[in-house]
Amino acid sequence: MKYRKLGNTDLDVSLIALGTMTWGEQNSEADAHAQLDYAVAHGVNLIDTAEMYPVPPRPETQGATERYIGSWLARPGNRQRVLIATKAAGPSRKLIQARHLRGGNTRHDRANLEAALHDSLRRLGTDVIDLYQLHWPDRSTNHFGELGYRHVADEDSVPILETLTVLDGFVRAGKVRHIGLSNETPWGITRFLQHAETAGLARVVSVQNPYNLLNRTFEIGNAEIAIREQVGLLAYSPLAFGALSGKYLGGANPPGARLTLWDRFSRYKGAGPEAAIAAYVEVARKYGLAPAQLALAYVNAQPFVTSNLIGATSLEQLATNIASVDIRLPREAIDEIEAIHARAPNLCP
Repeated sequence: MKYRKLGNTDLDVSLIALGTMTWGEQNSEADAHAQLDYAVAHGVNLIDTAEMYPVPPRPETQGATERYIGSWLARPGNRQRVLIATKAAGPSRKLIQARHLRGGNTRHDRANLEAALHDSLRRLGTDVIDLYQLHWPDRSTNHFGELGYRHVADEDSVPILETLTVLDGFVRAGKVRHIGLSNETPWGITRFLQHAETAGLARVVSVQNPYNLLNRTFEIGNAEIAIREQVGLLAYSPLAFGALSGKYLGGANPPGARLTLWDRFSRYKGAGPEAAIAAYVEVARKYGLAPAQLALAYVNAQPFVTSNLIGATSLEQLATNIASVDIRLPREAIDEIEAIHARAPNLCP
């Protein structure tokens, strides 16, 4: 395994991190524990989850993912082997599936963030969370499949300084070691950094946004910030919900696969994405790689990436994904990837 610094901290995090959002929906508690055992044995030390998980979010399953992790952490010695990252949900303006959380009270104010943190600590069975993230901004902005920004005038959102002050209190109280963002924009990241500097508050150390061969929008505004400000990317959906493995090509709907089960992830389907995926799969086969490994190796190589958040529903998938850490793409393969991207950029933001 390879490791990179988490922002400007002294923590070394594995280049491959374990995503968990299928646990409690597509994966059982036993599956979750088996994945944790395998990943940790192969050098993975960053485990990412969220209070909202599993996905798709439902009242009946909410919190199951954190509970599964908590039961694994309760085993002797396990807590010391990993870094735990979790996320507090934001307002359910667009993500209507999350309206069951705290009765719809998920603004980033003191009352809701304190409730979210308390419940996550309880479910995880730990006294401290290593990286506490805001799952999406309190304000309306472009994320979760939206490329363009549409301004909402006079919106009632919690000021970033107010939110950061609450998070800083968690750090000072010893309940959180570091804080991060997710689904955030260049404007949002810079505002958090400015307030940290001027008010002497905790500094965000990471941003968890989507990044894959079908969605490289992070490069447009956030990549420079990530490098220059040491707010590295925790890249989620590096396989575009499995689409970049090629398993959905030709209209295939593998049983039990995410895009087979749920229509809400349809942005990875269609003629445009399918043509690009087929081209990437062809490049992978040309160089003797599994398509998933080509896609993951490309993400791993980016200098603004701190950790690549992989997810898997089977140990076979997990092994393939973790093995991508040892793959160095030849220059010719990278050139072919860039040519495909130039023809069809950011098809699935």
